[in-house]
Amino acid sequence: MNVLVIGGGGREHALCWKLAQSPRLRKLYCAPGNPGIAEVAEVVALDAADHLAVVAFCEAQAIGLVVVGPEQPLVDGLVDTLRRHRIHAFGPTAAAAQLEGSKAFTKELCQSHGIPTAAYECFDDVDSARAYLADQPLPIVIKADGLAAGKGVVIAETRAQAEAAVDMMFDGALGEAGASVVIEEFLTGEEVSLFALVDGATAIPFGSAQDHKRVGDGDTGPNTGGMGAYSPAPVLTRELQDRAMREIVEPTARAMASAGMPFHGVLYAGLMLTEDGPKLIEYNARFGDPECQVLMARLDSDLLDILLAVADGQLWEIKPRWKDASALVVVMAAKGYPGTPKKGSEIRGIDAAEATGATVFHAGTGRDGDRLVAAGGRVLGITALGKNVTEAQARAYEAVNRIDWPGGFCRRDIGWRAVERETR
Repeated sequence: MNVLVIGGGGREHALCWKLAQSPRLRKLYCAPGNPGIAEVAEVVALDAADHLAVVAFCEAQAIGLVVVGPEQPLVDGLVDTLRRHRIHAFGPTAAAAQLEGSKAFTKELCQSHGIPTAAYECFDDVDSARAYLADQPLPIVIKADGLAAGKGVVIAETRAQAEAAVDMMFDGALGEAGASVVIEEFLTGEEVSLFALVDGATAIPFGSAQDHKRVGDGDTGPNTGGMGAYSPAPVLTRELQDRAMREIVEPTARAMASAGMPFHGVLYAGLMLTEDGPKLIEYNARFGDPECQVLMARLDSDLLDILLAVADGQLWEIKPRWKDASALVVVMAAKGYPGTPKKGSEIRGIDAAEATGATVFHAGTGRDGDRLVAAGGRVLGITALGKNVTEAQARAYEAVNRIDWPGGFCRRDIGWRAVERETR
């Protein structure tokens, strides 16, 4: 079977790396790809926003499955277009992708179906939002309703910070994403990610992870797209996972199906483990980045079989197998990130890093002649396996230390929560 992956980041490199191992795969394409992806797939210059160009490519190359990696093409309805042309796709329709594309949509669904989440209110104008803030306890969470490339959430510690966040969003700093705003209570507990595969009717768990959003060691500094992750997350016990599936994910899948917008794809639930049990923070309608890297490193099943089962509504036939190991990824970013990253610096030592047994996933790399260079903010994801998180962490940083890249940096404490638990 010929497969096309849409996207060009670390998530898509991990997906391509795993798909390339399938005996059912004939030819793998990725658009637009990156230099790392080019080692396992043929990269093609396709614009995912040009849906008919994607359709034409799929028809010309006899593509049997399209895997849509990023959220924007999903929200924009690429899967809808592909399905209208009878092209198999892994990922939700635009209607179902509202679970990620609209915070208000998801909060209202949770309220209607008794799904545990933070208390909230939605606002379409700055005056009513500011008036609501006056009576709310602190800290408080301000969220842009739409997609904001990871910049649409502010945890305000003071009234002034909360008002500034509301003003910023309604003033257009986040474009259309901030035209509506969700204000919600601050949940206390430990955050964890639960992934589930959903084929419209059936939902099954597909691994857990913990991400590290802050740019600096000790969870300091501004939020980023993710500076590292590990999987599985020991804090999400089997009992808590079962409860989250039963109280959050499965009711969501049923609600979407009954509303005539069945969800097909991977549902990524960001959870807060509170004293009252798991509560939904938000949904993503696709694999996370860098969480996808550690999930793919652990997966012991044929990924192509799994994705096809979801696309075909045959998920009941699938029982994913996992390696008896932990995986940890350390993200190396270009200096200046998460502000303005410094692009163009040369990266060496990839082969030396992988000689340790680690896998280096490319996220924001480019080519300048024969030189591999930084071409984005988050640039590399160095991923390693171990018998536990402590061992996976040691192996990942051993590989990181072999990367010769003066223009980059990373956190040095990825996995610290799990390591603390393992070494008590």
